[in-house]
Amino acid sequence: MADLTVSLGNLQLQNPVMTASGTFGYGLEFGDFVDLNRLGGIIVKGTTLEARQGNAYPRMAETRQGMLNCVGLQNKGVDYFCEHIYPKLQGLRTAVLVNVSGSSLEDYAECARRIAALEDIPAIELNISCPNVRQGGMAFGVTTGGAASVVRAVRQAYPKTFIVKLSPNVTDIAEIARAVEAEGADAVSLINTLLGMAIDAERRKPVLSITTGGLSGPAVKPVALRMVWQVYNAVRIPIVGLGGICNATDAIEFILAGATAVEIGTANFIDPAVTMKVIDGIEDYMQRHGVTAISELIGAAH
Repeated sequence: MADLTVSLGNLQLQNPVMTASGTFGYGLEFGDFVDLNRLGGIIVKGTTLEARQGNAYPRMAETRQGMLNCVGLQNKGVDYFCEHIYPKLQGLRTAVLVNVSGSSLEDYAECARRIAALEDIPAIELNISCPNVRQGGMAFGVTTGGAASVVRAVRQAYPKTFIVKLSPNVTDIAEIARAVEAEGADAVSLINTLLGMAIDAERRKPVLSITTGGLSGPAVKPVALRMVWQVYNAVRIPIVGLGGICNATDAIEFILAGATAVEIGTANFIDPAVTMKVIDGIEDYMQRHGVTAISELIGAAH
C-alpha cells in the first residue's frame, strides 16, 4: 500500500487530508457522514480566550464558485472547549488541532497556554487574520511585524507544534511566511479567505451585515495555488495548502506546488463526505503513477 504519512514539525499525520477550521464544526457533527479516524487531521472551529457572539446576520452569502462569510469567530471560549468539547474528542485516533484566534498578543498566548494542557491536542493553528484592537483593528497577519509578534508571543507560551495560518490579503505572502518561520512557527497554512463583498441590487445594499467578508471556495484556488508555490520557495518549514480544494486532483496540485498537507473547507458544505473521496483519490493517483510515498510528490512540480 502507498505510504500517505506526512509530518508537520513533530506532528505526524496518517495522511495529508485535514479539515479547515470553521467548516467542520468540532468534527463530531460529521461523524454520520465520514469515518473521522481516517482523516489526517481535524482542525476545530476558531477558539478565543473569551466567548464571542460573532457578527449580526446575515453573515453568509453564496457567490459564483464560492461563498462569503463574516461569521466573526462565534464560539463559547477556550474554557468551554476544554471542559465540554475536548472530552468528546479524546477517543479519536486522528490528530485534533485547535484553531486559536485573539485580539491581542496576551489573548493569543493565554488561549494557547490553556490548550497546551490538553494531552490529546498535539498542535494548534494560529489565525493571525484577526484584528489587533490595539492597532486600530488592523489584522496581525498583514504586516511582517504584526505576524512576527503573535508567533513570538505564542512560541513562549506553547511548547507543542503550531501552524500559522496566513492571510492572502497582503502584498508579499512570502515575506510574511519568512517572518513567522524566523519566530519559531513549525509550519504555515495558506490561504485564509480573500476579502470580498456582495451587493443586493434590488435593495441597493451590501448583502453581509458588516459589508465585507471572506471569500472561499473554488474561486480562490488559483490564487491559493500560486501563493503555496511562492512560499515553498521562501521557507524550509512545511506548508499546509488550502483554498478551493474540492477533489483529489485539487489536493494533488497543492502537494505538487509544495504543500505537505492540505485542508478542505467550503467543499464540506457541498458534500459532507468529500474528505473520504479525496483520500481515496490520492491513493488511486499514487497507484496509477507508481508513487510509493506521498513525500515523493511534495514540491515535485518545481
